[in-house]
Amino acid sequence: MHDIVKLDLKANIHDENDHIAQHVKEHMTEDNVLVINVMGAPGVGKTTTLKNIIQHLKDSKPYVIEGDIESDIDTQDLQNLGIATHQINTFGACHLDAPMIHEAIHHMDFDQKGILFIENIGNLVCPAEFSIGEHVKMLITTATDGSDKPYKYPLAFEKADIILINKCDLLPYVDFDEEFFMKGVRAQNKEVPIFKVSGRTGEGYEAVAQWLESRTLK
Repeated sequence: MHDIVKLDLKANIHDENDHIAQHVKEHMTEDNVLVINVMGAPGVGKTTTLKNIIQHLKDSKPYVIEGDIESDIDTQDLQNLGIATHQINTFGACHLDAPMIHEAIHHMDFDQKGILFIENIGNLVCPAEFSIGEHVKMLITTATDGSDKPYKYPLAFEKADIILINKCDLLPYVDFDEEFFMKGVRAQNKEVPIFKVSGRTGEGYEAVAQWLESRTLK
């Protein structure tokens, strides 16, 4: 009769992802490219935000990785504007991970210092849990989403390095309690800068571009 040996194994399921993410971050740092993980729910205006920010960049070449479950609509849109863009389709996965980004960057030519915007899958849960080699996590929410999102999705707000409230032109017409929203954000993240922007009017994006460029790699 064989003895039964019970082993207690503990491992962080994110270890391999985090190892690759660190490699991506180091690689992009060497290339003087700041990496921005762009997070937000479907419909918050992530691609519109990228287009508005990019037109205000003064000293940084823009690069984009577009993450979608299906389609390359946004990639085609950005490429038609002359923006170097690479498509990742997850075919069901609800977030991008570091191995996907590691493969993608080796299909891109980072010939100048700049900013790589990685538009994550539209989701307020999983993208906040996985590092993808970013220097900055940018979270986009909207006035039309409601003011309760920091309470319902605290991790995304806790980890954000910058928060954008899009569709601010609609604030007079929607039920958005800004004081309640800010209280929820500050409970999770006391220092994060918050910018009000409008994808329709372009309001606020110049200040966002300036903030990002102040963090670009020298």
